[in-house]
Amino acid sequence: MRTTVQFTQMKSGDAQDYALLHEAERHYAAGLPDRLLATLERLGDGLDGYQISRFQHSLQTATRAENDGADIEMVIAALVHDIGDELSPDNHSQVAAAILRPYVRAEVTWVVEMHGLFQTVYYANYRGLDPDARNVYRDHEWFQTCVMFCERWDQASFDPSFPTRALSHFEPKLREVFGRSPFDPATGCA
Repeated sequence: MRTTVQFTQMKSGDAQDYALLHEAERHYAAGLPDRLLATLERLGDGLDGYQISRFQHSLQTATRAENDGADIEMVIAALVHDIGDELSPDNHSQVAAAILRPYVRAEVTWVVEMHGLFQTVYYANYRGLDPDARNVYRDHEWFQTCVMFCERWDQASFDPSFPTRALSHFEPKLREVFGRSPFDPATGCA
């Protein structure tokens, strides 16, 4: 039985090569929840200036979402909405949305993808930006959901005295969402 592919160019692969890679990729994908948990914890380092760490901000955002009765997909989206900060702060929203996209409904992905833009309403005037930039999406069906995500959960979650749940509380939910069969973007089905 092969343990590595035989090809040096993908176009030269055979059925055994691609069966081997499919199994290896399936096994690697199963470790996604562990990698996400580790990445969330690393948000506790770096990015000085806030009263709480980005990790605590993530936990607080998810706690607020859960307190408001959000469903599991939105709670986990609130938990990982800033996970892109680890590798790509300037487009962290899009990174987080790409990670979520195969596992949650389109509404959740859109909200996470847009939250960076929608958050500018709170600070744009202080940075020479357009505070109304999000209004280009005013007629989008999920505009108000994103406004609510930012107002009630994200922008409000920098409070060191807020009773925030631990990562261990959210871990089973994260494992449930990211343990799903990924959606096929062509069909929208798992």
